[in-house]
Amino acid sequence: MAAIACIPSAPAPEDSAGRRERARGALLGLAVGDALGAPAENMRPSEIRARWGRITGYVAEHPAGTDDTEYAILTGLLLARHGSALTPEQVGAAWHEWIADRCEGPFRGAGFSERGTLENLRRGLAAPLSAQHRHPWSDGLAMRAAPHGVFAAGRPAEAARLAAVDGSVSHDGEGIYGGQAVAAGVAAAMAGAPVVTVVAAALALVPEDSWTARSLRRAVTAAHLGERAVRSAVVVGGYPWTDLAPEAVALAFGAYAAADGDFEQAVLTAVNMGRDADTTAAVAGALAGATRGVHAIPETWAAAIGPARGSCLPAMAGHHVLDIADLLTPGTFVLAADNDTEAPT
Repeated sequence: MAAIACIPSAPAPEDSAGRRERARGALLGLAVGDALGAPAENMRPSEIRARWGRITGYVAEHPAGTDDTEYAILTGLLLARHGSALTPEQVGAAWHEWIADRCEGPFRGAGFSERGTLENLRRGLAAPLSAQHRHPWSDGLAMRAAPHGVFAAGRPAEAARLAAVDGSVSHDGEGIYGGQAVAAGVAAAMAGAPVVTVVAAALALVPEDSWTARSLRRAVTAAHLGERAVRSAVVVGGYPWTDLAPEAVALAFGAYAAADGDFEQAVLTAVNMGRDADTTAAVAGALAGATRGVHAIPETWAAAIGPARGSCLPAMAGHHVLDIADLLTPGTFVLAADNDTEAPT
C-alpha cells in the first residue's frame, strides 16, 4: 500500500451503465460475502481449518444472507424512499414500520445493538436516545452501510454523512465511525478509485485518533503480509464478542487490501480469518464488488443468492439485493422514490 498521505482524490463517477455494474457488484458482493462467512461466524482460524480445511466456497447446504444482507436491504429501501433528505426521524419511523411495530416473528441473527435499539424504540425513545444501550459500538451499522456508498457514488463525504444519519438510531461513537468508513470506501470504489484511494477515503471520514482509524491503519499496513498478519494486527485477543466495529471493519479492509481488490480473494481472506466472519466478508465483498463490478463475482456464488428469506427481518422477505442496487443507480432512483410499492408493505 502506498503512503496514505499521498493518495489522489477519487475519480469522477462513471456513466450510468458503469455505475450500475459497480452497484450490483457492491450489493451482490455483500450478500455473497455474508452467505460465505455465516458458517464461520465466531470461529477461530484453527477451528475453521479443523472443520473445513480452508474455506474456498460455500460450506452451507443452502447458502443465504443473514441479518447483514437484510439490514442492507432495509438501508437501500430507506435511501430509495428519502435519498439525501434522509433524517434520523425517518430512519426511526422505518424501524418502527418494518420491525418494531410488527409482530416480531423469526427475529433471528440480529446483534445486541439491534435488540437494544428495538427495546428503546418500543419504549418510545427516538434517535439519538434509541442508541443509548450497551452495544452502540457494534458492527451493526457497518454491515448495512454499503448502500450509502452506492447511492453517493464518488462522494465519500456524503456517503459518510448519510451513514451517520442512519446510524443515529442504533449506534454511537465507534459504531458510527465503522459505518462511515464502509460507506465512504464503497462510495470511492463506486467511482472507480484504486484500492489505496478507497482506503484513504475511508480513513479521511473518521476521526484520526479513533479506535476505528487506528485499527484500519494497522490492518492495511499489515495487508501485504497476509491474513494472519492482518488478524494479529487487529483482533482484540481474548475478547469474547466478535462484533466490535473497529475490529470487524479493519479486518474487512485488511482483507480487501491484501487481495488488492480481487473479489474472490478478498471475501475468502475475510471468511478464513473467522471472528464476525459474515460481516467482515460482507463488507470486503461490498468493497471488492464495487471496485471490480458484478462480473467479478464467480457465477456459482452469485447464482446461490436469491431474494431475502426474511429470516431476521420478515418485512424484507422477497427483496433481492440486485433490485436494491438498481433502485440506487441513475435512471431508476426517481421512479423508486415516487413509488412506495418498492418498499415492504
